[in-house]
Amino acid sequence: MRNVLQRIHVVEGDITREQVDAIVNAANEGLLGGGGVDGAIHRAAGPELLAACRLLGGCPTGGACITPGFRLPARYVIHTVGPVWHGGFQGEPGLLASAYRSSLLTAGDNACRTVAFPAISTGVYGYPADMAAQIAVKTIATFLAEQPDDGFPQEVRLVAFSASSRQVLEEALHALARQEGPWQA
Repeated sequence: MRNVLQRIHVVEGDITREQVDAIVNAANEGLLGGGGVDGAIHRAAGPELLAACRLLGGCPTGGACITPGFRLPARYVIHTVGPVWHGGFQGEPGLLASAYRSSLLTAGDNACRTVAFPAISTGVYGYPADMAAQIAVKTIATFLAEQPDDGFPQEVRLVAFSASSRQVLEEALHALARQEGPWQA
């Protein structure tokens, strides 16, 4: 029996340098670039990414869409929109889980074996990092457990930009490993 948690890895670094099939962009609803990871991905991918995003016409919060990676080492960029934190009483947890799940579904639909995620909504959108990390790892683990052994993706990387972000993600992954759940098929 497989343990899907072995397919989730926390790494510290620059998501724009990840050599994976797809990186996930924590985008805004307009998909027209911005600050933080969104701006970094747009700069690294080049102006072709913005042109491709304009053709998509936006993305709702919790949804995902895909473009080529252009100048990135990743073949694709999956754009997802996480929720802005308003204290947790406006559906933020469900919307954040939906952003991860929609991204994973998009990766699977495009036969992406490897996917790298940033910490969605934890920057300017203000989602508390520890709560966001718990939602991220549980959503990813549950999704992977629902897929066949040869399904996509095979590996998911959670890319932390700093040591403190890496620690929060690792703690969430270790806490989930101690729990019983569907991710332990």
